[in-house]
Amino acid sequence: MAVAEAHTATSSVRARRGGPRLAAGHGRALHWAAAALLAAATLVAVFGPLLAPDNPLQPAGLPQQPPFHGGFLLGTDAIGRDVLSRVLAGWRSSWFAALAVIASGALIGGIVGVVAAMSGGLADNVLMRITDGFLALPAPVLAIAVVAALGPSFLHTLIAVAIVWWPFYARIVRGEIRAQMPRPHLAAARLAGAGRLRLALRHLLPGAGPAVVITASLDVGNLVLTLAALSFLGLGQPAPAPELGADTARNLPFLLQQWWIPVMPGLALALLALMANIAGDGVRDLMGDR
Repeated sequence: MAVAEAHTATSSVRARRGGPRLAAGHGRALHWAAAALLAAATLVAVFGPLLAPDNPLQPAGLPQQPPFHGGFLLGTDAIGRDVLSRVLAGWRSSWFAALAVIASGALIGGIVGVVAAMSGGLADNVLMRITDGFLALPAPVLAIAVVAALGPSFLHTLIAVAIVWWPFYARIVRGEIRAQMPRPHLAAARLAGAGRLRLALRHLLPGAGPAVVITASLDVGNLVLTLAALSFLGLGQPAPAPELGADTARNLPFLLQQWWIPVMPGLALALLALMANIAGDGVRDLMGDR
C-alpha cells in the first residue's frame, strides 16, 4: 500500500510538473502557427502577381474550362480569364485593404482616445458621445450610406469602412490610458517636468499598445469579410478588376453549371478570413502571456 501511495504521489508530481511544460509547448506551437499564417497570407499578397500564371484581366484560354483542364489549375471564367490568377490578385487586394483600414482606424481612434483620456471633462464627454454615436449604428449600414454619398468605388469603400471602424480603437485606447494614469511612474514623470505630449508618447501609448495590437489582429478577418460583403453588393472595385467578393457576386449565375467560377473566389475569401482569425487568436494569446 505504501509503495502504491508513493508511486501515485510521484505520478501526480510528474503530472503537475509536466502540465505547465505541455501548456507552454502548446502555446509556443500556437504562436509559431499564428506567425506562419500571417507570413503566408502576406507572402501570397505580396508575390501573388508573380505567382499568377496569366494576366488576370485578359483572356488566357477557352471560356468556362473546368479545373485541371487546358493547363488551368482552377479553370477559366466566362470569357476565358484564368481563375487562379484572378484569385491571387483578389487576395492581394483584400489583404492589403483590410490592413490599410485597420491602420487608419487605429491611428484615428488612438488620437481620439488619447485626447479624450488626457483632457477629461467636457472634451472627454464630447468625444466619447461622438464615439458612442458611431458605435450605435451598424458599421456596414453606415459604410453603405457613406459610399452612397461619395459614389461607388473601392477607394470610397475603404474610406467609408475606415470612418466607421475607428470608434472601437478610441474606446480601447481611452480605457487603457485611463487605467494607467494613476500609476506611480506617471506621477514621477509629471514631477520630473514631463509635458502631456511626452507622457502620452513615452509612457501611456506603449502601455495601450498590446490591447490595440490584439484588437487589430482579431479585426483582420472581420474586415476582410466586411469589405467582401460591400464588394458583393456592388460597392467595391468595378469590373474587370479582380476582387474576391465582387468576383463571387458577378459569377453567381454560373453557380449551377460552371460552379468553379463563383466558388473559387468564395473559397479563397473564406480561407483568407480563417487564416486571419487563427493568426489573431495566436497574437492574442502571445500578447496575453506577456
